[in-house]
Amino acid sequence: MIDRLRQMAIFAKTIDHGSFRGAARELRLSPSVVSHHVSQLEESLGVALIYRSTRKLTLTSEGHRLLAATHKMLAAVEGELADLSVLATAPSGELSLTVPSVLSQSHFIKQVAAFSEAYPRIKLFLDFSDTRRALIDDGFDIAIRMGPKAKNSATSRKLFSVQRKLVASADYLSTRQIPNDPKDLVGWDWLALTPAQNVPVAFGKADDTQATIKPEARIFVNDAKALYRLAQTGIGLAIGPDFLAQDDVEAGSMEYVLPDWDLRTIDVFAVWPANAPKHGLIHLALDALSPL
Repeated sequence: MIDRLRQMAIFAKTIDHGSFRGAARELRLSPSVVSHHVSQLEESLGVALIYRSTRKLTLTSEGHRLLAATHKMLAAVEGELADLSVLATAPSGELSLTVPSVLSQSHFIKQVAAFSEAYPRIKLFLDFSDTRRALIDDGFDIAIRMGPKAKNSATSRKLFSVQRKLVASADYLSTRQIPNDPKDLVGWDWLALTPAQNVPVAFGKADDTQATIKPEARIFVNDAKALYRLAQTGIGLAIGPDFLAQDDVEAGSMEYVLPDWDLRTIDVFAVWPANAPKHGLIHLALDALSPL
């Protein structure tokens, strides 16, 4: 079959150029080889395709039929090759990501939007949830995670860090004495994320002063955005990403508690399947979502 297709292509080029010599120049073959392929095609089909003379080539009725069919075949193949060439320079396909819900409020959204704008042929499916989804079992290409001290490996990469802040509403703080030390906050009304309910809170200052407390929370939630909204109502303290409170702090409705003390940052990192192609869509997205 492959030999037959090659012979058909050579036959079409011969007619298009009007001579064996013209086809030979384009195909980089000798005229005798071109003539041989056409003769082989005629022999295998059992019909004459071309009437040969010293001046020109004339198609038989069977030659006309085969030429029309061959042109359709070549046009289809050349069209597919052109499409594949476009795809090589303009990647396309689908990518599915699971992302912590709170990052929907961060600059991560702008990075995703920029990636989509740069590669419009890639369809993105984003699952924003604070329920930890399984990478493979739930069918995701990339899982964005948050945690302390992320490490780069063959299947994971740190994307950026998030600064955490202890916040409370201005109304809540107006009823309390201004604290100077983390220990002053013991006995205050704390709100906490459910996964971190038993984790001590470690503070640090620029002069390397350290302090750790283990407050008793009165409300536990599994969503960082909901935790912050509760703090906005004025019922207690909450620890969350700084980008959640930044606008409200500037507006004066929320305040940073113990602003001279820092909390441990949280790393945002990506994990992906071990068999992901090194030059595929997954790594293309990872490069776009990683900071320069």
